[in-house]
Amino acid sequence: MTGTSARFVRVGTIVLGLMAMGWFLTGHAAESVQGGLATDWSHQHLIFSQPRTAQQAQRVMSDLRYWQQWYRLHARSAWKTNSANSPAENATIRRWVAHPAQSDWQESLGSGATTGAGNFPAKYTFLTNNVNCDYNATPDYVVFSTGLEGSGTQASVVAYDNLYSGCGGTVPQTYWAYNTGGQILTSPTISDDGTQVAFVQTSAALEGVLVVLKWSASTSESVGSPMTLTAVSPSAYRSCTAPCMTTINLQTSGGTDIDDRTSSGFVAYTADTLWVGGALGWLHKITGVFRGTPAEVKTGGFPVQVQPGNPTSLSSPVYDYNSTNVFVGDYGGYFYRVNSSTGAVTKSLQVDFGTGIVAGPLVDSTSELVYVFVSSDGTTTTACSDGPCSAVIQFKSTFAANTKGTTKVQVGSSSATPNPLYEGAVDNAYLTSGTATGNLYVCGNTGAAPTLYEIPVSAGTLEAPVAGPTLSGAVTPCSPVTDVANPNISSTATEWIFASAEASGTGNSCASGGCVMNFVDDEWQPSTTYSLGQEVIDTHFQIQVVRVAGKSGTTHPTWSTTVGGTAPDGTVSWLNQGPQIAAHASWAPSTPYVVHDEIVDSNGNIQDIVTGGTSGTTQPNWSKTVSTGTSDNHMLWLNVGSLATVSQASAGGTSGIIMDNVIPSTQMAGASQVYYSTQSNQTCGTSGTGGCAVQASQSALQ
Repeated sequence: MTGTSARFVRVGTIVLGLMAMGWFLTGHAAESVQGGLATDWSHQHLIFSQPRTAQQAQRVMSDLRYWQQWYRLHARSAWKTNSANSPAENATIRRWVAHPAQSDWQESLGSGATTGAGNFPAKYTFLTNNVNCDYNATPDYVVFSTGLEGSGTQASVVAYDNLYSGCGGTVPQTYWAYNTGGQILTSPTISDDGTQVAFVQTSAALEGVLVVLKWSASTSESVGSPMTLTAVSPSAYRSCTAPCMTTINLQTSGGTDIDDRTSSGFVAYTADTLWVGGALGWLHKITGVFRGTPAEVKTGGFPVQVQPGNPTSLSSPVYDYNSTNVFVGDYGGYFYRVNSSTGAVTKSLQVDFGTGIVAGPLVDSTSELVYVFVSSDGTTTTACSDGPCSAVIQFKSTFAANTKGTTKVQVGSSSATPNPLYEGAVDNAYLTSGTATGNLYVCGNTGAAPTLYEIPVSAGTLEAPVAGPTLSGAVTPCSPVTDVANPNISSTATEWIFASAEASGTGNSCASGGCVMNFVDDEWQPSTTYSLGQEVIDTHFQIQVVRVAGKSGTTHPTWSTTVGGTAPDGTVSWLNQGPQIAAHASWAPSTPYVVHDEIVDSNGNIQDIVTGGTSGTTQPNWSKTVSTGTSDNHMLWLNVGSLATVSQASAGGTSGIIMDNVIPSTQMAGASQVYYSTQSNQTCGTSGTGGCAVQASQSALQ
């Protein structure tokens, strides 16, 4: 069977669904999808574990976000430099090669710019199998809100294109920049065709305003010199010429304007409906947002105040097409499901007794499970130093009123005044297992130093968490956690988790300031060919490295928990690198070392002491091969694999982190990236000082 035929077989069951959703397949099937891909805060919150039945598949395949997730997990490079490409394709490839690579970038969003730790930028890729630069008709772009009041000299929202180092020229370039007349303290979202952006901003009068805008490319706009947009009426918006915008004041059922500084808009693409919360517990339903006439629904129970007797601000809602419910939490610690047709509200018991539920829930539409993140569970337990714990609580999508969820796992201590617990992220194993089995990662310990936790999930059931690396030496907030899986990366790992600490970061590159870090979290797979040096994370939150290449067995190996210990696995042999931690010391001369002390060597590999003693006066010539030794005076070091974490300074920590492509570097240099903004001022590359919009590589924060 040819490769193309095999690919058709693999995707044959989904072709009709793709066509129904407006996605188009070429002869290369899933590898050559011609269509755009939006990535924003919502794609981390509505997820789809692999369907197990035809009924499940039928339900979830009706949601465009299912297909967007599918392509993030399965997309492969389709561009190759050979005669099979068209002349235009080969010309573009030659242009890529002709331009020298440049480093990743940071752009100033303005002095004091910050979107807040719980908000995310938004990215649009116009072709799911390719990347576009500024010389393409429709270049990929990324949108950042600045968190600053818009003015003639300060953009409230800005987009960058020419994003990738392989594009050449100036990387990046300002694509457009607008003063929309307010302050955006929530996350932007992008239409499914990439031509529009929506977000909520607040005004000086404390009024929440939904902005929907059509952008237009510009060569003159910048963060410090934006175009000021004047809103047209919603009825005139559909026919207005870009750039233009319309606004809708969020209102109570009685028509009073209401503010929103805490809730980002969630767009249900199929229904063209946007859901957003705000002050005093009001949940708003906006129809016609990207394809019709934008309008707030004021009939049939909407807008709905989820708890009239004790109103507090809402966090970001998540609409689930499968259950047709909207799930949302509030800053008073209650969780709700709202019927999207009638506005009927089902309220939980209070589950957060600290900062409240500040992050939107994580909804697994396939398995009909909902994960809620609470800063303090209000209990007293020895597990959390005789105080309350931070926790992750699982609800069913049909949970009954006045319940506290199905399962709760505690992820570190809390306090009387805890830091927020932002959303976690599931790994690739969870999404592809077919049984909702894998891991959920979250940055917990809200009453002490922020710490990553691995929560195993078995057939949709939360199991006992495993504490991992501490991200800070202080009691400081942590960011949301983002998982990035990229099978097209050629390295020792293809999946990472990202998180940041606002202060006293423990990463090697952070000098005890704000710090963003990533960690390898590849899961072991059965009957899989592994090469020398590949790394996985084991069930103890330790790194295991291939010391003998081969094919793994059919059942999970018994991992060694001792640094330098080995574990047989089919024809593979694994070497324990040690616990996943944020930082390693460097080698030092004339220094005493004891057995299992570890350093990172000049090649980026971890060296473990096998025979202790005192190091020499000059650095040894380190072995670059896993499981081989290096002599150092009278000591012996053992190479236990490459560094499984990297870090980068980020003043005040980071916003939420989004990924873009899963494009290999052989296609275009710098095409697989993550994006975030800093939360305090720092030097932003060559563009000045301020809060920075940042692009960094997925596999290394550089």
